[in-house]
Amino acid sequence: MDALTIYAIGIILSFMIAWAIGANDASNPTECAVGAGIISINKAIYLFAIFTALGALLQGYMVMKTLDRGIVPYISIPGSLVITLSAVLWIGLCSWIGMPISTTHSIVGAVIGYGIAAYGLERVNWAVADKIFISMILSPILSLILAIALYYISTSIFKKLRWDTQTIDRLIKWLLISSLCFSAYSFGANDVANATGVFVTVTKELGKIPDNTAMFFMALLGCVGILIGGLSLGPRVIKVAGMKTTHLVPITGFAAELSNALIVYLFTTIPYIIFGYGMPISTTHSSIGSIIGVGLVGGSGVDKIIVTRIILAWALTLPTTIVLSITLYITIIPFLSA
Repeated sequence: MDALTIYAIGIILSFMIAWAIGANDASNPTECAVGAGIISINKAIYLFAIFTALGALLQGYMVMKTLDRGIVPYISIPGSLVITLSAVLWIGLCSWIGMPISTTHSIVGAVIGYGIAAYGLERVNWAVADKIFISMILSPILSLILAIALYYISTSIFKKLRWDTQTIDRLIKWLLISSLCFSAYSFGANDVANATGVFVTVTKELGKIPDNTAMFFMALLGCVGILIGGLSLGPRVIKVAGMKTTHLVPITGFAAELSNALIVYLFTTIPYIIFGYGMPISTTHSSIGSIIGVGLVGGSGVDKIIVTRIILAWALTLPTTIVLSITLYITIIPFLSA
């Protein structure tokens, strides 16, 4: 099978990943506003679509570089196909059952699996992988802590305002919608790489175009797929994350959404400034961590059964995609090379 045919198949699968990511992760920027009852699911997804596209096109390149050439020395065209197919299978399954999982972990696991199969354990850049693993653990913890802090700070400020209750409620609702937009922008900047980052180098080489042009093209492709996914199956996961994990009200929703937006944005930009590559974190972990945080202090508590199921799905994601990627590499590569 020639390189262009394999690449075309890979691009189709990449678009499918973007669709699956939108279906699963549309909940991350929208669940708090929807769960708090201040905006409908459809309106929230439209805002998600607009600001995710902005984040993907303006800053999506920051994390694309990490996935494309940070973890492994080089991702070949057949390798891109294996990685993409591995992630599609897992993300698609979890999206179908409405389970919010880490699409970031799915892609990272698939890249690591490919690296192990293609280059061996010693050629995987574990220094970069370790930083990603640390960020995976830190993001939900930091978002939980920050959400709690923001809840106490915001409630204290609003109590001191000598405004009528209706005006304060209106202000909180607008702040929550603004946080949704910021969170969607941060999501686009960080998560578009999950869909298309592994195709940057091969797009540049096949199209004989500059690196930045290739990244912009892949960001555009990714954000289109993400938007379609969010508008189709997105409501399934939004209902689980925003309505079943805990009972949200506008003030807890605002604290959780702003916390999620800040954590994702900081992990995207600060490592890029320091190390030269943005850190792909789980926006799902960050979002759920924030919701659990406000649920614990906001008086409503959390649904332990739902949280346990979500954490179990999280724990299975990385090993499942690693094994899938290795298995598909062993199975598919000989066929593609024939």
